[in-house]
Amino acid sequence: MANASRMTSYQRREQLIDVGRSLFASKGFEAVSVEEIASSAKVSKPIVYEHFGGKEGLYAVIVDREMRSLTEALAGALLDTDAHPRQIVERAALALLTYIEENTEGFQILVRDSPSTDPAGSFSSLLGDVSVRVEQILAQWFHQQHLPAKGAPYYAQMLVGLTVFTGQYWANQRKVSKEQLAAHIVNLAWHGLSRLEAKPELRYEGARARRLQERRMAEAQKHAAHDAGKDGDSDHGAPTDKDTGTDTHAAVNAARGASADAPSTTTPSRDDVAVSAASTDTADADADSDSATVIDAGTTVITTDSKTATGTVSSANSHAVASMGGTGDPVAPTEDMLG
Repeated sequence: MANASRMTSYQRREQLIDVGRSLFASKGFEAVSVEEIASSAKVSKPIVYEHFGGKEGLYAVIVDREMRSLTEALAGALLDTDAHPRQIVERAALALLTYIEENTEGFQILVRDSPSTDPAGSFSSLLGDVSVRVEQILAQWFHQQHLPAKGAPYYAQMLVGLTVFTGQYWANQRKVSKEQLAAHIVNLAWHGLSRLEAKPELRYEGARARRLQERRMAEAQKHAAHDAGKDGDSDHGAPTDKDTGTDTHAAVNAARGASADAPSTTTPSRDDVAVSAASTDTADADADSDSATVIDAGTTVITTDSKTATGTVSSANSHAVASMGGTGDPVAPTEDMLG
């Protein structure tokens, strides 16, 4: 109590404000009692009541002071409307972070749950005033960018909330500097603002997005069904690889089936007819280069050296006619050419 007699009334008042600020910041309004305030200040309870009328009066004075300090800082950052919009965002972010850095306990009091006796000048009312000012700046900028101004109030609330809640987290987790955090805030806020769409829409969620997705799926199914029908039409009756393979027996059987009703003038010696390009004079010299490939059900290509002959096998007349490439003259089949 000896210290109490040496303090002036103003000094005592300031001492109680400092003690109250620390207690309210660490515990909140409801958890702090007048007895704790007096004990921490090393004064009696009547001294607290004499200066503030109770803890509610002390809390109101502290909040009012913090509100004025923060309002002045933010108002100065938002005052110059002629500055570039990004510069305004940078100034506002730095102003808030500077206040948090220099008045950490005061900021923690402002962002805590307010008591029922909260004065009119609360932190929420301050944020409302700041949001109105930001809204005015955004509305002017939106007009210059040909964007609808009706979205300005919402974007103002987003920017204020983004900055305040980030600052609140940083007040307890200061792993980056004030300037670095301000740069992160501006990075998100400015790049979002600079790419605003006049008519933003949800692309993956929401009723409209679901309708668009259903429409795209229906169109995809329709196209798939259409393509499947076209593939089925093209495959119907078309020859397959097996039908047009290199099997001479299959080719002969197909030719026979195609002309089953035609009269036959000659019967081959075997069921399978094989056409080979072999003359006794050239067979020994060119045996390795001779080959035959079936092109379709009735055509055989005979390759001998650099000459090519095309022979047609028909079960209707059971004979083959080969036309040698380059001459154009028909060549009658010999007995050696028939199997």
